Amino acid sequence: MTKLIGSLASGTADAFSDIDIAWVVPDARFPDCLAHMMEALGEVRPVDSARSDPDFHRSDRRRLLFVRFVGVPLFWRLDLDVRTASVADDLYYDADNPAARAREGEWSRPASALANALGAVKAVARKRDAEARGLLDRGFARISEGDRATGIWVDDVARLAHAAGLSDPSLSDLASHVTALAARCLGSSDV
Repeated sequence: MTKLIGSLASGTADAFSDIDIAWVVPDARFPDCLAHMMEALGEVRPVDSARSDPDFHRSDRRRLLFVRFVGVPLFWRLDLDVRTASVADDLYYDADNPAARAREGEWSRPASALANALGAVKAVARKRDAEARGLLDRGFARISEGDRATGIWVDDVARLAHAAGLSDPSLSDLASHVTALAARCLGSSDV
């Protein structure tokens, strides 16, 4: 069973909202569903990138995947929450389980930092400056940068995106797109 959740389902979405979908699968089919998920998503639209939330990367009954499709605006990422039927209604399943977490090297800190930069653009556009500051500061920390948010949002996002791109050169094009998006969306909103 798949269903739309989040702001799109509740009718509170805006132009910056991502797409949240819950997919409940039979327990016995969980490994098979995960193995064929990228192929299935590619049938919808070519996938540009996908990454697993490190908090659930090794969970035996849950995954949270962040998927970007080719040609779709950066804000409209797919957040796909895959759960087995036995934990479908348990919002916190494996949330505090250290064994469910990714090990170092199983997830990209620079990709996560870049997602924080994009999240900060959304937060500032929504007038949530404290949230933006937290996202940026955590993004810098995630890639061991000593930098912090200053409230000059376009510059802050650009510095984090640039640092993430330097940390992982395969992300340099995406980092450039995030920087350009910040300039377009926030150019006149800095404090």
